[in-house]
Amino acid sequence: MDIDKFFQSKTFKMILLVIAGLVVFLLVFKAGMMVGFEKANFSCRWSDNYHRNFGGPREGFPGGIGDRDFMEANGVVGQVIKVASSTLVIKGRGDVEKIVLIKDDTIINKFKDTITLDGLQADDMVVVIGEPNDDGQIEAKLIRVMPAPPVGMQTDGMPRKFLR
Repeated sequence: MDIDKFFQSKTFKMILLVIAGLVVFLLVFKAGMMVGFEKANFSCRWSDNYHRNFGGPREGFPGGIGDRDFMEANGVVGQVIKVASSTLVIKGRGDVEKIVLIKDDTIINKFKDTITLDGLQADDMVVVIGEPNDDGQIEAKLIRVMPAPPVGMQTDGMPRKFLR
């Protein structure tokens, strides 16, 4: 059989079509596997950090929803412990330390003025609003520097006599 006739035959075209279909099928299958792997990886990381992201007591909710063991997921109120180049460490309610990531679009206000990260100092009282990331850190959208709380007040604004 002549090679030129074989390459022009219907059999060769059918074989090429089957091989092309198989390659497309394998590419789609591989893409589906990659998407599935990413979804499973995200789900695993999300469940590992659920408590840090959304709060609540580690043992569940035996005392009901009124427990004071909740953590702030989308922000924190507290005292600045450390200021770094793009992060803050804040001591919040219950002396829990939260890491706050500062992005380029983060707004930092002190009273009516907008300040830069250089204007923040250790021991400043701040309110941070942002979003939790996969590592349980808060990506800040807004940071507001507050005046120091009056003597006898906790960082969550409750007088000491009303706390457990």
